[in-house]
Amino acid sequence: MPTLRLLLSDSYDPWFNLAVEETIFRQMPATQRVLFLWRNADTVVIGRAQNPWKECNTRRMEEDNVRLARRSSGGGAVFHDLGNTCFTFMAGKPEYDKSVSTSIVLNALTALGATAEASGRNDLVVKTPEGDRKVSGSAYRETPDRGFHHGTLLLNADLSRLANYLNPDKKKLQAKGITSVRGRVANLSDLLPGITHEKVCDAVTEAFFAHYGERVEAEIISPDAFPDLPGFAETFARQSSWEWNFGQAPAFSHLLDERFTWGGVELHFDVEKGHITRTQVFTDSLNPAPLEALANRLQGTLYRADMLQQACEAMMVDFPDQQQELREVAAWIAQAVR
Repeated sequence: MPTLRLLLSDSYDPWFNLAVEETIFRQMPATQRVLFLWRNADTVVIGRAQNPWKECNTRRMEEDNVRLARRSSGGGAVFHDLGNTCFTFMAGKPEYDKSVSTSIVLNALTALGATAEASGRNDLVVKTPEGDRKVSGSAYRETPDRGFHHGTLLLNADLSRLANYLNPDKKKLQAKGITSVRGRVANLSDLLPGITHEKVCDAVTEAFFAHYGERVEAEIISPDAFPDLPGFAETFARQSSWEWNFGQAPAFSHLLDERFTWGGVELHFDVEKGHITRTQVFTDSLNPAPLEALANRLQGTLYRADMLQQACEAMMVDFPDQQQELREVAAWIAQAVR
């Protein structure tokens, strides 16, 4: 068996690509060194310990058909489009060493004509007249017997969209977990006109082969032919699920308050694993009963706009005289948690 393995994905689906990465990582022999090259269409990728409602403008993502994908490594939130090239290096221990994969990427950039250097814990930066600019960010994951280093290279990403989706609405969330740090970024196309995903993949592949002194044929991974990887279908289903991408958020509290013509309402949610575990309501409405009943009903509900709206609308049967108020509350809550 060759010690090297090269995988190229022709899928732009973040859930598919992350599922391929996860499946390969779990099964690779300890003696193998793997390079996986891929890219995602419009996606916000968040770290394993992040809260999407705190990090992302989930409402705008929904409107613009931007996917949310939670990865299995730590770190912060990033926006991917087809102007990003993603790489993953995997190796068994004790050989796994992220400084090796970092130097392979730096050698590839040098071969393309860009002078880059490692900066901080996980960034690559290039020198520009305006100062250092980040062109690559990475995250890492290790188990007792293996490790991986994955990251992105900014080729010609739409950097303005980064701000669209990574600036959350000002929600009153008391959130635990990791908050992203926004760095000053630049595209490699500013330094290397004509740079393409294919050229970057070729350069990283050549640097990978050169480092290990071995060449192998690339394996093309495609959604048209489901990968022949044991356990892939289950991993893909999990990676695509709301429970993983949203429901794995760290515990948090959300305070909602609003004034209606008939009174003010303050709702407190405690949320764990994407489920509302506790609800409190305060109101100066002359008829608080439907709101108190609603608070009870919301406990145990998924923290999802459609589920909360359904719970509110179901209350109209029990409180026919307050249908209008409940309709307004339903619309307000659904909007607030998006």
